Amino acid sequence: MSLTAERLDRIQPSLTIAISTVARRMIAEGKNVISLSQGEPDFDTPRNIKDAAIRAIEGGETKYTDVAGTQAVRKAVAEKFKRESGIDYKPEEIIVSTGAKQVLFNAMVATLNAGDEVIIPSPCWVSYPDIVTLADGKPVLVPCSQNNGFKLRPEDLEAAITPKTRWFMLNNPCNPTGAAYNAEELKALTDVLLRHPHVWVLTDDIYDKLAYDGFKPATIAAVEPKLKDRTLTVHGVSKSYAMTGWRIGFAGGPVPLIKAMDKLQSQSTSNSNSIAQAATVEALTGPQESIEAMRKVFEERRDLVVDALNKAPGMHCTKPEGAFYVYPSVQGCLGKTSKGGKKIETDEDFALTLLAEEGVATVHGAAFCYPGYIRISYANATDELREAMTRIQRFCQGLH
Repeated sequence: MSLTAERLDRIQPSLTIAISTVARRMIAEGKNVISLSQGEPDFDTPRNIKDAAIRAIEGGETKYTDVAGTQAVRKAVAEKFKRESGIDYKPEEIIVSTGAKQVLFNAMVATLNAGDEVIIPSPCWVSYPDIVTLADGKPVLVPCSQNNGFKLRPEDLEAAITPKTRWFMLNNPCNPTGAAYNAEELKALTDVLLRHPHVWVLTDDIYDKLAYDGFKPATIAAVEPKLKDRTLTVHGVSKSYAMTGWRIGFAGGPVPLIKAMDKLQSQSTSNSNSIAQAATVEALTGPQESIEAMRKVFEERRDLVVDALNKAPGMHCTKPEGAFYVYPSVQGCLGKTSKGGKKIETDEDFALTLLAEEGVATVHGAAFCYPGYIRISYANATDELREAMTRIQRFCQGLH
């Protein structure tokens, strides 16, 4: 008899974490590896946020809080949504969890019954389909081609909706492609959703502060207020405040949904870390200049990486609107053999051989439900990125 539950057989470990683990092992063995596989800013958490955490420790803010978060942090989150997204949430419509991943998990487990369908545009973040599957739901992947900037077309959303559809899940800007939707593009999708009142909407906006060339990502509840009572707006401090390890995510949504998620969380982790909550209050209400400073650097890195990848034989990279990822096609490299004699049949072959022969860790596109591509994170020091691009160009030039 197997020790593990059958539900675990339906999912796989996060492939972004798996590649990062291999890269770290190679580094520990003394190999020269540049890891572009994990979505983590190389910047330190801003000083004012760290100071707020220290004050919270010294002030004894080390006890349990309400499951959904302290009143202070929920108020700060509500004010953030109003100020930056134009959505009016009350503190009781807010939940704070141990990372945005737990918010997503809570939402799916609290609402899905066996066989309920969740529409997910692909390429998509690796965890979306597996979280849905763990909650006994059925992920319905809708391919979004590079020709359309990796964005979902309204007619494709319409075609994917069935009587079993429970949720539509959108990441804007998107991990892994960096594709982002403005208000006009979202309006075309919300027009479809208005025609299907049984479909709930989850919008994951965690990268929305990291957008480039003046692009402004929109959010669904602001674009179409009629959808607010069936929309969960997900966010967090990990990406734009360089707080990945603090593990704070949050969401705004209708009270019945927030209460259901709170009930589930009360029997899993209970409240998120009290010190991290205090730091989050400072992040959301304190000085915001650090975000713009990081955003400018990311924009420069994006331009450097896109330009270099388009000079690598067999690769093609579109310029994304946001986040800190690019998703170049490697289809022109498939069917070839590397300098080290490895046949490159798939995007996974490409990623593993690039890591083995040139010491550059990326993530293959099949992990994001869209093969033929790789994901590269440019949240690394600029000098490291330049060296990584040189290695990738050399690798591609060596294919024959």
